[in-house]
Amino acid sequence: MQTFIRIVDAGSLSSAAAQLGTTQPTVSRRLQALERSLGLRLLQRSTHAMKLTEDGARCYERAKELLASWELLEADLRGASNEPEGTLRVVVPHAFGQQLLVAPLTEYLNRHSRVSVEWLLHDRAVDFITDGIDCAIHVGDVRDPSVVAIRVAEVPRIVVAAPSVLGDVDVPSHPDALARLPWLSLRTFYRNEISLTHVDTGEVQPITFAPRLSTDSLYAIRSAALQGLGVCVASAWLLHEDLAQGRLLHLVPSWRAAPLPMYVLYPHARFHPARLRRFIALMKETIPSALAVAMHER
Repeated sequence: MQTFIRIVDAGSLSSAAAQLGTTQPTVSRRLQALERSLGLRLLQRSTHAMKLTEDGARCYERAKELLASWELLEADLRGASNEPEGTLRVVVPHAFGQQLLVAPLTEYLNRHSRVSVEWLLHDRAVDFITDGIDCAIHVGDVRDPSVVAIRVAEVPRIVVAAPSVLGDVDVPSHPDALARLPWLSLRTFYRNEISLTHVDTGEVQPITFAPRLSTDSLYAIRSAALQGLGVCVASAWLLHEDLAQGRLLHLVPSWRAAPLPMYVLYPHARFHPARLRRFIALMKETIPSALAVAMHER
């Protein structure tokens, strides 16, 4: 059943074999043995495609439940203090997963030698069951009531632009001056308007603009800003080095966009394995310090 689930999650026998550290013939034999024992065809296979049969779809869902129950039984028998083991599948946003969160991930793997992690980078909504995902790190508001959301940090955001965007004009100190400049939008979080708050007085100032470029990628909006295409609001941790080297300027430094909440998300279940519980606990411990280090704060 474990092999069958991995085949479905991986999308092919060869990918499942690679993930399981075995050969494709071994994976095929395990699948055939399961089908023989059930007397059912679980997968329809051709040279170009593979899809679940109706019985296979039912078996997939029930197999995941049975294996979760088995893990619960093992945990009860072995005791809660047992070392976490197995594979943890985590979805993370591209920029964070490639840079900021690698240090917390390394700390987790160093602490738990019997756990391996599949670190999957994408920014779309996660289908935990269909994709076989244990948890996700998510930046922004959570609207899915079917998941558990553990808040682990807040991501500060600032307004920046390349010096060429300003030309001979002084660095703006008030948001009123920003509407006259070309803008870029990070459409996941803002499109054609954004509000800035004064860090001392709490005054809120809305800004409306027509963006020259709109993207859903934090790396892309940073690159566009570096090319001088316009003003953007982005995560402060990603921009620190560019600001220090003068490639970008911090505009209206007394004003900030609202920080973005960061969560660890995972599906509701009666039992969560130790590898997931320890991962969540460590992310709560390490992500705030990783943000501080990235912005050179102490």
